[in-house]
Amino acid sequence: MQGDDASVKLTLIRDLTARRSHREALAAIASLEPTCATSREALYLTAVNQRCLGHNAAALATLDRLTQQHPQFSRAYEERGHCFVALNDFPAAIESFQRGVSINAALPSSWEMLQRLHSARGDARNAAIAAEQRARLLRLPAQIVHAGSLFCDGELALAESVLHDFVRSSGRHVEALRLLGRLAHQRNALDEAELLLEETVRLAPDYRAAAADYARVLIDRQRYQEALKALASLLRLETENADFLALKATALAGTGEHQRAIELFRRVLGTTLAWPHLHLLLGHSLKATGRQQEAIESYRSAAAARAGFGDAYWSLANLKTYRFTDEEIARMRSEESKPDAPVVDRYHLCFSLGKAFEDLGDYAQSWGYYERGNALRRTQSRYQPGLTENAVRALIELCTRDFFLEREGAGAPDFAPIFIVGLPRSGSTLIEQILASHSKVDGTRELQDIERIARELGATDAHYPGALASLRAEDFRRLGERYLSDTLVYRGGKPFFIDKMPNNFLHVGLIHLILPNARIIDVRREPMACCFSNFKQLYASGQEFSYTIDHIARYYRGYLELMDHWDKVLPGRVLKVQYENVIEDFEPSVRGILEFCGLELEPACVEFYKTERAISTASSEQVRQPIFREGLTQWRRYEPWLGSLRDALGETLVSLCPQGTQSEIASRNRREKTM
Repeated sequence: MQGDDASVKLTLIRDLTARRSHREALAAIASLEPTCATSREALYLTAVNQRCLGHNAAALATLDRLTQQHPQFSRAYEERGHCFVALNDFPAAIESFQRGVSINAALPSSWEMLQRLHSARGDARNAAIAAEQRARLLRLPAQIVHAGSLFCDGELALAESVLHDFVRSSGRHVEALRLLGRLAHQRNALDEAELLLEETVRLAPDYRAAAADYARVLIDRQRYQEALKALASLLRLETENADFLALKATALAGTGEHQRAIELFRRVLGTTLAWPHLHLLLGHSLKATGRQQEAIESYRSAAAARAGFGDAYWSLANLKTYRFTDEEIARMRSEESKPDAPVVDRYHLCFSLGKAFEDLGDYAQSWGYYERGNALRRTQSRYQPGLTENAVRALIELCTRDFFLEREGAGAPDFAPIFIVGLPRSGSTLIEQILASHSKVDGTRELQDIERIARELGATDAHYPGALASLRAEDFRRLGERYLSDTLVYRGGKPFFIDKMPNNFLHVGLIHLILPNARIIDVRREPMACCFSNFKQLYASGQEFSYTIDHIARYYRGYLELMDHWDKVLPGRVLKVQYENVIEDFEPSVRGILEFCGLELEPACVEFYKTERAISTASSEQVRQPIFREGLTQWRRYEPWLGSLRDALGETLVSLCPQGTQSEIASRNRREKTM
């Protein structure tokens, strides 16, 4: 069936449903081709017509299928609520309607039912809240309600167009601003989202849904303390709101308070619908604290709560030490191959299957899934390698040796920060764990504060890095002090702390200017190993360069070019650590790293794997084990498919590999080839 034909038939089915011709509507749905009959709209209309015929059990089964495939489809929860009302299961109805409005506050029917149900149960307070929300919706302009429906249906571009037209003609309406903020958040335009939602909350301080949206953006911007403050106000008004409690748990996990987060996630999961995503977040906190078996159980619960939930399987794979059962592999293959499987689930499943077959030694099949997963993930990315390369050129052009000499002595003089930079999957988590095992060093996380400062400077007329040229010594000092103040929440009171954001290699010059006494460590890994490790890693966010072999190679070359520049204009400022050297000559390497940081050797640094601390990166389970060499040349198992990567890296493979490691790596590779 052609797309236009399917659209015409669905329009007819909607008309039959509206005219209460429910049997005819179901018959028309049955005549659709399978791919159309299992679409979101067809499943929703099936459930509506089943309920209207009194077939509530069948409707609930259809809705279970719908919410498994589309867990953020608010009208599915609204329809589930109507089914439970028909069955006189009022607690379940309330929970379903509440879930719907937590996803989309613009559901008048859900608010009306919540008002009635709460009133019937004698809950005057929540009935009044629902009545207030319904009345508020009825006062909204039709364009905003329409845009809200488009937003919830996934028609983001059209929703944004409708809202911009409305704002141009009618002004900055609160609900229009909120929806625009949510759309910006959806596009990962966090600066724009924050500004829009901040304005929404300022104009309507009692608008709880908007305040919750604002808290979500603050969490994604790693501004956890501000998010917790916003959530505290909301929870004073609605102490048992599951959505607000889940957000609080997420923010607590962000600050490193994983035990409190775990307790709160479990509290929410014990009192509400089994939200698959909450099981996932609980698993992440359990993983960060080293409770691997409990994390596995939580990830499995997430997979059980929604069939085909790709992120649940990837979370298991991303433990790096987990081995999938034959049954799990068969289930993943089946779910990934379904024509109606969402793209986000498909690429998570592909990366998971890539890891599963890698563990089984079936590298051809593993490569096929890694390649397919990357291709699917690229469809969701807007990464442009030229922008990164332009940024590298701009930094090299501006940040000369004279540029830094003219600004010598600027910045905050604190010695506390230790920055670990480089590419992801370079071995930086190992270096972090070694340092964080020292009695004088706090391990934190990959902090976004330096990137945030760079973005704010980029918002000026001079852009970034050009804006650096116009800053005065006191400006650099102020920015350094701000960084130290903003990161204080992640520290535990020790003299030094680690910021392990790999992308900060782009900002070595900025770090030097605002924190001239900070230590900076560049962790390098052999190019083929590092680049392939990025290709088979699915990141929760960021690192958009990693889903194409050519983009990875270009990013790696740009990284080396820029680090070489920093070495020339800031000689001795950055310590280069070659991961392979650390593995092969461990204790002397540890001594050298500690000496660079002004620290004495402590036994705990050598026995880093015994240190108990929260670790949130993909290597968390690996650095809880003693040094192992198996990872040095794992990429060679995929060598038949990596010719394009080798060609793209070109002379980088030899000329930019640190002296003293080339012959060792080459010799080891030759030995392994002959074995």
